[in-house]
Amino acid sequence: MEGISRRLAGVSYRGPEEATRYFASGAWIDITIGDALRRTAARVPDRIAFCSEEGREITFRQLDEQSERLGAALLDLGFTPGDRAIFQMGTVLETVVALTACFKAGILPVATVAQYREIEVGQLTDLSGATGYFVQADFSAFDLVGFAQSMQAKHPGLKHLVVARAKGPGAYVQMESLIESVPLEAARKRLAEVEIGTEDCFIFQLSGGSTGVPKIIPRFHAEYLGHSAAWSKILRIDEHSIGLWSLPIIHNAGQIWAYMPTLLWGRTMVLMSRVDIPLMLELMARRRVTESFSIGPIAPQMLAYKDIRRHDLSSLRYFISMGNSKAIEAHLGVKMSNLYGITEGLLMTGSPDSPAAVRHNTHGFSGCPDDEIRIVAPGSDTPVRDGELGELTFRGPSSLRAYYNAPDLTAETVSTEGFVHTGDLAIAHTIEGVRCYSFEGRTKDNINRGGEKYGTFEVENLIRLHPDVSDVAIVPMPDPVYLERACAYVIARPGAAVPELKTLGDFLIAQGLAKFKLPERVEPMTAFPVTRVGKLDKLELRKSIARKLEEERGKPA
Repeated sequence: MEGISRRLAGVSYRGPEEATRYFASGAWIDITIGDALRRTAARVPDRIAFCSEEGREITFRQLDEQSERLGAALLDLGFTPGDRAIFQMGTVLETVVALTACFKAGILPVATVAQYREIEVGQLTDLSGATGYFVQADFSAFDLVGFAQSMQAKHPGLKHLVVARAKGPGAYVQMESLIESVPLEAARKRLAEVEIGTEDCFIFQLSGGSTGVPKIIPRFHAEYLGHSAAWSKILRIDEHSIGLWSLPIIHNAGQIWAYMPTLLWGRTMVLMSRVDIPLMLELMARRRVTESFSIGPIAPQMLAYKDIRRHDLSSLRYFISMGNSKAIEAHLGVKMSNLYGITEGLLMTGSPDSPAAVRHNTHGFSGCPDDEIRIVAPGSDTPVRDGELGELTFRGPSSLRAYYNAPDLTAETVSTEGFVHTGDLAIAHTIEGVRCYSFEGRTKDNINRGGEKYGTFEVENLIRLHPDVSDVAIVPMPDPVYLERACAYVIARPGAAVPELKTLGDFLIAQGLAKFKLPERVEPMTAFPVTRVGKLDKLELRKSIARKLEEERGKPA
């Protein structure tokens, strides 16, 4: 169905003129995600769509049929189109089925991660108005099912708990049982009654911003499929490609580069539920993987892996990482490019045909010709000249129009002209006729730990609750594996001592903070450095911990 069938309060939609322009240019594709799968399943029903590290496989016909039956069963359970659902599932086949079922039924997944705990899930439940909760029972040793049930008790609006991969019955609905509960033909008839427009919002992605307040980014069928299709063409992804993905499939990069191209083109995607370099290389050889993507710790771990040559990587033609692509290319013997991405709607990297200087020395270019990118003087909308450092801003077919139900946060990020201010520093270059951009750092206070971004403000406020802490400042410290880890500079209260790292971590976990947000180093201080105008000088703290790490690395073992 064309257009917008269901306008959600708190979501900002494009006007008809913009929509007409983007459909005409091909930046948007006039189809829903459910129909994209239905078409591909009709064309190549028996081709493997997704397979797992354990050797499990699901064909396009099976994915289409299982998601039809689950989507109808969710509506029978009491979900209604437009409902939101918290997702705490990993990168497994069941997640793909559950996501697809929601997309077909008009249920919007909230792209949480399984590592989130009380604070994050509570905030997102309240902000999104979620009524559903999807959980993978065997994600880790942590009892996610019990945790979800405890969150239901605290948030009565979470009416429906759906559990995948459970080993036995419990006080919840099993996803597998839901699929079996509805015959296929009945399911198809049920879903045919659900009106879904190509401009409808279908998922709530999350921003890795600098504050402790969650920021929800609505994304839409036509624009998301169009964004993915544009990148597929640039990276030469087609139905004969085979990809590998080992990161969260629900997140922006996973949707754009792993999930959407599979449904659009009918190619096969290998899923890994965890980062395991030897297993990854083994799967690349066994499945004849043609391209893969690295965000977070994958690339550094691959560089540290010494037995590359015993794996057959002859099928692999392209690999993308967040940085250090030149060294990884030499190590793997495969073309590499650096990557820049922000969930607000911009992805940049190089293509397999790009000059080495573009792939290695910059973070490439946008995959969408309709994107406008400006480098501006920080704190302004005034463009700087090429070669000068400034803040990266952009607008285009997939760029954020407004955060969900957050006009004040939107006003801080989106200019009156519609340009998204990323808070990231960049330089514009022209290399061998290619206009491209290099990421040079950030203006915001956040940590990028292995691709998971979070704000320091939230964690600092929790640390200040500790009885021995007078004040705290958290800054990123460079890390060879995770890119950044958090260092907490702490001032103790008079007569008290600065808490040790484990003590502080236990305190934060007790407050309900996710483990990946815990500081991984504590530095005692008696006073913080300040700028000339008397403000906390976090830049000096960043430099200080970087120098200290360099000194420590230079000491003999």
